[in-house]
Amino acid sequence: MSATEARARDCRHLIGGKWVDAAGGGTFDDLDPYTGDVVASAAAGDREDAARAIEAANAAFAGWSQAGPGRRQAVFLKAADVLESRRDEVVEWLAKETGCSFGFGMFQMGFVPGLFRQAAGAAYAPLGQVLPSDLPGAFAMGVRRPVGVVGAISPWNAALILSARAIAAPIVFGNTVVLSPSEHSPYVGGLLWGEIFAEAGLPDGVLNIVTHDRAGAAAVGEELVSNPRVRRINFTGSTATGRKLAEAAGRHLKRVVLELGGQNPLIVLADADLEYAVNAAAFGAYLHQGQICMSARRIIVERPIAEKFTAALAEKVSGLGVGDPREPTTIIGPLISPAALETVSRRVDEVVKAGAKVLAGGSAEGACYRATLLADVPRDSEFAQVETFGPVAAIEVVESADEAVAAANATSYGLASGVLTSDPDRGLAIAGRLQAGIVHVNDQPVHDEPQMPFGGVKDSGWGRFGGTFAMDEFTEMQWVTVQSGTRPFPF
Repeated sequence: MSATEARARDCRHLIGGKWVDAAGGGTFDDLDPYTGDVVASAAAGDREDAARAIEAANAAFAGWSQAGPGRRQAVFLKAADVLESRRDEVVEWLAKETGCSFGFGMFQMGFVPGLFRQAAGAAYAPLGQVLPSDLPGAFAMGVRRPVGVVGAISPWNAALILSARAIAAPIVFGNTVVLSPSEHSPYVGGLLWGEIFAEAGLPDGVLNIVTHDRAGAAAVGEELVSNPRVRRINFTGSTATGRKLAEAAGRHLKRVVLELGGQNPLIVLADADLEYAVNAAAFGAYLHQGQICMSARRIIVERPIAEKFTAALAEKVSGLGVGDPREPTTIIGPLISPAALETVSRRVDEVVKAGAKVLAGGSAEGACYRATLLADVPRDSEFAQVETFGPVAAIEVVESADEAVAAANATSYGLASGVLTSDPDRGLAIAGRLQAGIVHVNDQPVHDEPQMPFGGVKDSGWGRFGGTFAMDEFTEMQWVTVQSGTRPFPF
């Protein structure tokens, strides 16, 4: 698709199987983060639009919840095929909307068809169990039932993967969905799915999509949380926003699945292979310019190899190509917005003034921020305490594996982590001591597979996406008994 065609794209809500304008008639510009060009005009939704979508989803629930597993499976298998047939177009949109490099775009295009095919298999997952009962003649079961309408709020950073994940498990387990994509990716993180699932045969109203600008995000979210027809919320995004969402949902006794931020550690032990460790650290810290919830933010290195490792990593980081994400050689593309660039620049400047050393990078280049490696970051700095969503990582030298574990756990976050060692048994023992929902031994933190239980602990959220693990999140357990014959009653 040409730039002119992309600029003319009219992105409207999908409600009840129809493409409709925002109730208030508003639109907003969808911008290319690298060039600043307008790539589309999207409907600026509000609370009224969200309410309309919820009603449509609720109306579709009765039929879809009774759809057989074969029908649900067929939809997801077809959706995977349709997505693959549009690979080049989707990768281009990932670059235009989110500044995604070609390599990361292709990774997302490989992951999501697999996610849909895994979801197709989950349609036939066992939905309950027979339970032993002490009541004579009673046959007892625990049966999983779909919950109803699910509100899904997805981010921009891995727009294709995270929006697909937000809708796949709820739909395959018989629920209907209202998807609210980020204002930075209304098409490739949202409305694209309306096109693909319509072609795949999903009935009208099962998937509804409401876009919004930055100002309208809160109103859409408030309707999803407060509307009694919505029985579950899933959210992927910042810890600050997730906390507000959880507090609001709690007032309505509404369960939420939260996948939030991470201050993810990568532990490099003294027995690790040096070259492998350097390559793993660079990938884990700088893929998609560090705009991944699992990105390695803290690289914790045992002292015996610290000097050689740091020098080699700084050299590699300094050579990472910066620029247009459409160029195959680009590793570090643009940050998602000028505000994001300002935040990264400010935090780096602040820690440098406080005594941190810049080993590589440390400055902006147009809409991009060069891959940056820091050392001697003060532990009380904002950079050390909160997630910085950009291509910046900090080296910390420790004296022992025990000290490395203590440093890794010294954060309010607990999403992903990595341990690099030549001794898998030692790595596995350390994994058991790390306060994280995900630990990769002899790998860096950025890794996911559709069937795995993905999620964090502490301030990184609760609940799990992935495979049949998500069944616990998007179904209700119902206890059912059948009495054979009669039973005696005391009166």
